[in-house]
Amino acid sequence: MEEIEVPTEHLHETIEEEVKEAIKENERGWSMYVAISTALIAVLAAISALLAGHHSDEAVIEQIKASDQWSYFQAKGIKAEIMAMRVDLGRGDSTKIITYKTEQTAIAEKAAEHEKESALHAEKHKALSKAVTFFQIAIAISAIAILTRRKQLWFISLLLALGGISFFITGLL
Repeated sequence: MEEIEVPTEHLHETIEEEVKEAIKENERGWSMYVAISTALIAVLAAISALLAGHHSDEAVIEQIKASDQWSYFQAKGIKAEIMAMRVDLGRGDSTKIITYKTEQTAIAEKAAEHEKESALHAEKHKALSKAVTFFQIAIAISAIAILTRRKQLWFISLLLALGGISFFITGLL
């Protein structure tokens, strides 16, 4: 009796090729997720950097305004002292001294308000700068993940991105 030969060798090769193709497709799909997530992280990093720069500038501007107010405060104090000396000499107006002192109080409040605004902007700048750092590290680890084909690294980059998002939200509030 003649044996029937089944072309298993060809079948085996075909299955192997299909498995390799499926693996490539799976890797391509994973690579696409890494690419998309990395692009989104890069967008968040850019927005964070822009906002951090804005808050840094605003902090400096508010501090300059506070310094201007404190200079004005000192000028009123000097005027009050000069007027006090003139009153002592009998040539000054004592009501102007009271006016200068009252104006100083309002000026000091305005200066303190500018200092408070400056500190608020500085805190937002710090939080957003931390967000940028987390996002940049996440992007770098994503790149390493795709080069080494290690999903664990990609998951770590996603966790770092979540940390960056938390700092980003803190900087917005």
